[in-house]
Amino acid sequence: MKNQYRVEKIVEYLTVHNLATVEDLVKVVKVSPATIRRDLVKLDEQGVITRTHGGVSLNRFVASQPTTNEKIMQNPREKNLIAEAAAALVSPGDSVVLDAGTTSMALARHFIDIPLRVITVDLHIALFLSQYKQIEVIVAGGRVDDSSQSTVGEHCRSLLRSINPDIAFVTCNSWSVERGITTPTEEKTILKRDLMANADKKIMIADSSKYGKYSLFKVCDLHEIDMIISDRQLDDEVQSQLALNGIHHILV
Repeated sequence: MKNQYRVEKIVEYLTVHNLATVEDLVKVVKVSPATIRRDLVKLDEQGVITRTHGGVSLNRFVASQPTTNEKIMQNPREKNLIAEAAAALVSPGDSVVLDAGTTSMALARHFIDIPLRVITVDLHIALFLSQYKQIEVIVAGGRVDDSSQSTVGEHCRSLLRSINPDIAFVTCNSWSVERGITTPTEEKTILKRDLMANADKKIMIADSSKYGKYSLFKVCDLHEIDMIISDRQLDDEVQSQLALNGIHHILV
């Protein structure tokens, strides 16, 4: 079995089961314990897993903001399905706030035939949508974050606090029922709160690979969001938790 395929199977198993022993992974991947141990050493060195006395688990702590280039090739199909479902909630003439990120960019691509007013912190999105005359684009100005090419800081926050949009679409790199939406920096946390603050509808768009991860700073609890749009790869147990907690969600 090719190394990359083995690694994918190991990560896939840990995503569902959280904790695994070498013996568990031998049964799943169907290779020798020595091969599994070598794969785990490499994953540990890459920071993908954490070793415990009971076995290994995925390292779900997101310490820093991933760059746009790192995110752009991750789960494109799921992001596009999420974007398609999100776009169906937008009506002509709406004012929409778009958070930064590749899922937001996928959503922006579904807006090109709809007359809208779009307020965004993402420079990629602003430049893309500015090509279409039926869309009025407003950029929340401020300092440019070099990892995401989006605006941050007090100038940006001031504009976001002064508007009353119909819908705010917020993105994230980590979310869960227990911890809510989290980010690696306090600056991004405050900005996301302002981005949603005055919106009639607050909708989170995030694929299932981000579920169960967490960062240092908390944006909000999931029940403070009106709706979550994610993909059907979300574990059945997580879906049940969302339903039990009364969190409205759409899976595509």
